[in-house]
Amino acid sequence: MKILAINPGSTSTKVSLYSDGKIQAVENYQHRPEDLAHLGPVIKQKDLRKQCVENFLEENALTLDNLDAISARGGTLPAVNAGAYRINEQMVDYLTHKTRNPHASSLAAIIAYELKIEYDQTDLPIMIYDSVAVDQFDPVARLSGLKGADRVSGSHALNTRAVAMKVCQDLGTRYEASNLIVCHMGGGISTSAHQKGRMIDNISDDEGPMGMDRTGEIPLLALFKVIEGYSYEEMVRLNKQEGGIKSYTGLTDMRQVQAEADQGNDYYQLVIDAFVYQIAKAIGSLATVVKGEVDRIILTGGVAHSQRITQAISDRVAFIAPVIVEAGEHEMLALSQGAERVILGQEDMQEFILNDI
Repeated sequence: MKILAINPGSTSTKVSLYSDGKIQAVENYQHRPEDLAHLGPVIKQKDLRKQCVENFLEENALTLDNLDAISARGGTLPAVNAGAYRINEQMVDYLTHKTRNPHASSLAAIIAYELKIEYDQTDLPIMIYDSVAVDQFDPVARLSGLKGADRVSGSHALNTRAVAMKVCQDLGTRYEASNLIVCHMGGGISTSAHQKGRMIDNISDDEGPMGMDRTGEIPLLALFKVIEGYSYEEMVRLNKQEGGIKSYTGLTDMRQVQAEADQGNDYYQLVIDAFVYQIAKAIGSLATVVKGEVDRIILTGGVAHSQRITQAISDRVAFIAPVIVEAGEHEMLALSQGAERVILGQEDMQEFILNDI
């Protein structure tokens, strides 16, 4: 079985080929931020990202005839269930014209759909898997404190669910029988509570810990003083690209921040300590959601490569449950194995119908 996975990120496009139970080839095409900015809105990046996929096919002597499925990163859709969704015309139209929060991940489904049409592959299954819009919130988790401003699930669902399933498999237990708290630490931070196979709550990167370049939660009264004169788009950019550790240090690489702290920069060390403190506080908060019955706490994402960071977090939260570190991201494998389960009949492929959401 051969599965092509497509995963556009903010400054990269990852493409991989999965076969015989593992990733056989993978390429991470990097994009300069200034080149992307020159293109304008995210949707204008589609042709650039699509060319990366076509280059990968050519470099690996592949055609769509060789494939059993294409699995694309799920973009910023309305609330959807976990798992696989067939990429259809409604989904492509929504991601192209109606998405509330344009993001590069939304381009994956559009590219897969166009490739299927252009190469006349009518029978080729194309799907998204574990979209960033996966929403399994309990009703009580939706209320925020202001009517009309309900909480919306937004997290690194693809990686966190994949890592949660892997840890359970390694422990000889089932994801559907476990209570887990998973914290993804990258450019943004998302922390999620998984109860018996459902992600019932999460703290997204706009309401929790600061990330490398994302603000996280900001005290509202302080924010009110800042937003005067800013457009909505400018505030989103401040939140998503100019906040977090970058706003304090000008850096977006934790290794550089730690190196400065090692050289005696006490302010940089304070920023690192605050980063750890906020993540630990988010984990502690979600422990209450499952009434303290937590089997494992999992730390994942790029920043989890830092043993100092993960140890500092563990020192604060290990009293809740044992901490397991799964550094890096497992998105390409998760996309591929999700599609494989669908093709083998182990999971159903759901239909995206906008009116039902």
